[in-house]
Amino acid sequence: MAKSISIFLSLGAGVSLMLAAPAMATSTEQTQFFDAIAAHCGQAFEGKVTAGNSADSAFSGKRLVMHVRECSESELKVPFHVGEDRSRTWVITKTDTGLRLKHDHRHQDGSEDKVTMYGGDTLDAGSAELQSFPVDAYSIDNFKQNGLSQSITNVWHVGITDTQFIYRLTRENRDFKVTFDLTQPVELPPAPWGHE
Repeated sequence: MAKSISIFLSLGAGVSLMLAAPAMATSTEQTQFFDAIAAHCGQAFEGKVTAGNSADSAFSGKRLVMHVRECSESELKVPFHVGEDRSRTWVITKTDTGLRLKHDHRHQDGSEDKVTMYGGDTLDAGSAELQSFPVDAYSIDNFKQNGLSQSITNVWHVGITDTQFIYRLTRENRDFKVTFDLTQPVELPPAPWGHE
């Protein structure tokens, strides 16, 4: 009897320890990916559209600049400037299950756009150079509420190498990609709207 109680207590302690352990965090590949972007903190880079169609006409003829502006151990904020439009900031966050990409969209007065903080979470470890973010439930609801049903199958991809940073959006009949040159830092842009 004493032996069975002892075994039970040992098992109970083990179960408690297992319950207290955190969920899976970012993979080695995701940490390397996150750190590769963070290594450019405080720098800005110019890019160009390298894939797109008529749906992407808002980007035509505009100067495209990304700025790795805010970096912490768990979050990166990367404003994406399209000409004079400073409404977009990509937010990459470490979570208990991997990485999350969100799009913080603001109006010029700093207020949030009704379509904002959309994005998704990684579903696998990805690689040190590429992570993919399928659309999440919050974003699907937001898109439907705002008449953007074509966006409910969005998958965003972010890539980084020694020489390039790539932002890509794919879904049926859409493949939009901007490629930034990491070898040539440019002058820092103004603060994004709402983050002054």
